[in-house]
Amino acid sequence: MIFRRRFLALVVPLVAACLTAVAAVSLPQRLTDREFWRLITETSEPDGFFRSDNLLSNELGFQYVVPELTRTTKPGQAYLGVGPAQNFTYIVGTKPAMVFIVDVRRGNLRLQLMYKALFELSADRAEFVSRLFGRKRPRGLDATSTASQIFSAFSTVPPSDGLYEENLRAISSLLVKKHGFELSKQDLDGIGYVYGAFHKYGPDIQYASTSSFGGSLQPDYADLMAATDQSGAARSYLATEQNFQFMKSLEGRNMLVPVVGNFAGQKAIRAVGRYLRERNAIVSAFYLSNVEQYLRQDGIWDQFCANVATLPLDDTSTFIRSVRRSGSGAPGFGLASELANIQRDVQSCRL
Repeated sequence: MIFRRRFLALVVPLVAACLTAVAAVSLPQRLTDREFWRLITETSEPDGFFRSDNLLSNELGFQYVVPELTRTTKPGQAYLGVGPAQNFTYIVGTKPAMVFIVDVRRGNLRLQLMYKALFELSADRAEFVSRLFGRKRPRGLDATSTASQIFSAFSTVPPSDGLYEENLRAISSLLVKKHGFELSKQDLDGIGYVYGAFHKYGPDIQYASTSSFGGSLQPDYADLMAATDQSGAARSYLATEQNFQFMKSLEGRNMLVPVVGNFAGQKAIRAVGRYLRERNAIVSAFYLSNVEQYLRQDGIWDQFCANVATLPLDDTSTFIRSVRRSGSGAPGFGLASELANIQRDVQSCRL
């Protein structure tokens, strides 16, 4: 009995200390501006190529998987993704503590920095849409307005060159002067190019507006934001004020980190994985779009699998893929999303 008491007296404090140490290793609540920019720099690869600007999704059925995604993934962990704003809808569905958007093009980093600035500058959804498209805010929009109502109200508002120029200056000032990000002239010109496209085309902008790719029938921005899941529930990041405020908070705390990198590259995915593993976090969801199609075409899909195998995962970690479907069960424009367990897929890669 004496030995047992002495043993417990020694072991219990050690166990408690270990548990405390593990609990202390967690994702930060926010990143300083310097930490944010250093993380981008340290995880990114050289600029790569993709055939289009990819300023918005052409996947109208992207919300179909959100109910299941919300049910199966763990909030408060890490989300990985690729591409533009469809990530935001998956983010508000999964409620991660931290986000990494990894894309082969530096153009996507510039697009994400534009969005970051607009989220920080805007108090609510109507102001955000006004700034995004350089159009005067219509009267009558408030926190109870639906996404359909917001975009319907903006559909007849003409573009304003004055607002565009004012907003572009505000974006540049926030990124460079307030945050101190070391953006090159090429980066600033790239942000101007992206923002110019949203101003030119407005809520009618489509995937192919600045290129000839993406199919003959495509949703526009308004279509994507007003889309619903299969039960008719609106789940886009602009569907509710609560969704918007979640994104605004994430961006304001520098917790959405855009990274330049090839999914099959030697640095980006692995560097993100190390960062998360060191902080005892897992990847709850990883949005792939249809990138695997191009990785297979280039003969580098195995390298992608090896990279994913280095990520911290558990049995709930989930891939979100874009797939092309046809027939009466397919959403408009023939693209939908599907979910897959990452651990099982990685094990299949190794066979």
